[in-house]
Amino acid sequence: MDVNTNAADRFPGGLGACLEAILMAAGEPQHAGDLARALGVDEKAVTGALERLQASYETAGHGFELRRTARGWRFASRVEFEPVVAAFVTDGQSVRLSQAAMETLAVIAYRQPVTRARVSSIRGVNCDGVVRSLLVRGLVREDGVDEESRASRLVTTDLFLEKMGVESLDDLPSLAPFLPEADEVLEEVAEDGVESR
Repeated sequence: MDVNTNAADRFPGGLGACLEAILMAAGEPQHAGDLARALGVDEKAVTGALERLQASYETAGHGFELRRTARGWRFASRVEFEPVVAAFVTDGQSVRLSQAAMETLAVIAYRQPVTRARVSSIRGVNCDGVVRSLLVRGLVREDGVDEESRASRLVTTDLFLEKMGVESLDDLPSLAPFLPEADEVLEEVAEDGVESR
């Protein structure tokens, strides 16, 4: 018997309703393949049902949405409601990353895999404490060892991608608009050379 043919009999309210129930109960994002295996249906059917649910929530104007992230599908508050939700959740407490943590995270995100020593060299300060904080928060992880220095290499996690609202590192914004033009750098180098004489 084909498990997909009797979906109406097997799933009260249909496949979409069952997926809603599972995602509401799940504490973590879920991949379509895992949901398909658990329900005994084709992954394409699950992906299609999730995409239809996503579109229906988008047009209905709810305060939540069904979001596909690097870690899987999950319910989340819509972006426009984040200030309201943050005010409720934090209730006046600051849970934001410090400036040092943001800078360190940016270096790791754009230079990964990278060692702690390299991150410290780029930032010009010792970053061990900040890196430990990012590791504890689950935004970065150690991934192998650098062949030359034998130091652990740091990379960002799927949680980092999720918090950034992107599916892959390729979706991160380009740094090019924030970098100085080559002419400006050459002028500064020339000026520094003249001043040092």
